[in-house]
Amino acid sequence: MPRQARLDAPGTLHHVMVRGIEKRRIVDDGKDRGKFIARLGEAAASTRMVIYAWALLPNHAHILLRSGPQGLPAFMRRFLTGYAGDYNRRHRRHGHLFQNRYKSIVCEEDAYFQELVRYIHLNPLRAGLVRDLTYLDRFAWCGHAVVMGNVHYAWQDRAHVLAWFGRREKAAVKAYRQYVADGIPLGRRPELVGGGLIRSLGGWSQVKSRRRKEERALSDERILGGGEFVQRMLGEAEETIRHQLPADRRWREGRRLVDRVCAEGKVSLEELQSGSRREPVSRVRARLGQRLVLDLGLPQAEAARLLGVSGPAIAKSLKRAAAKVV
Repeated sequence: MPRQARLDAPGTLHHVMVRGIEKRRIVDDGKDRGKFIARLGEAAASTRMVIYAWALLPNHAHILLRSGPQGLPAFMRRFLTGYAGDYNRRHRRHGHLFQNRYKSIVCEEDAYFQELVRYIHLNPLRAGLVRDLTYLDRFAWCGHAVVMGNVHYAWQDRAHVLAWFGRREKAAVKAYRQYVADGIPLGRRPELVGGGLIRSLGGWSQVKSRRRKEERALSDERILGGGEFVQRMLGEAEETIRHQLPADRRWREGRRLVDRVCAEGKVSLEELQSGSRREPVSRVRARLGQRLVLDLGLPQAEAARLLGVSGPAIAKSLKRAAAKVV
């Protein structure tokens, strides 16, 4: 089983942004917003993610969170797939709701935690959803009201946020609110959501490739932090790549897993790959699809070949599994 990428090791702080496809709305009314928040909380609880700050706007959302043991991708799959299914069923629509790739920035906590909480929580005010800070204090679709104590969500770690502003709750709330107020004149702060010279290197393998060619990346939108922090993140990325399974070994590990799970489920490999819809076969196939992709890291196309199904069938199986979890 390959090691999980260190950039998403448990405890990593992420600023995550999700947007509607083609800048379309992701919520239309209060019921949608309630579903969105419910799915967010359920996914956080099931994957043990810790959420500190968030803001839901009509066509996008921001979340500041700490990665749990299952990692950021598992959390996002459960959250976005579950909510998209709710939204599509309610509005009788089909197709993608979100942009294919959410944006995630690894953040240096000591330098940026307070700044990011303030930036994220001021989004509704900057967007004109509320007219001033007094309204924001009780705005139900933003984590600021939770920190202020006016809205309550058990899955948001209010105590950790307030600990940055004081030891006693009342004084900490007052200091936090003043800090948020001081941020209003600062505007949109593009430096906190990226703004580096390189938008994306196309994955951490590209980081290694560019550095091997002695190409210098002056900044990287996926990392928010000082020079030493960025250098450490890139170094850890290279170490992760060195520990990834080669393609041929990954295939062998996948085949061994298929043989083992088939034996446990008393299903022959021939029947598994025949497309049989007999319930025990379908159950084994669904279990294997999840484990091959999520545990071994096989691309969906490789998993499909091992199971004798199509790539879209694997994708649908993963979506169904995520929806059941949340």
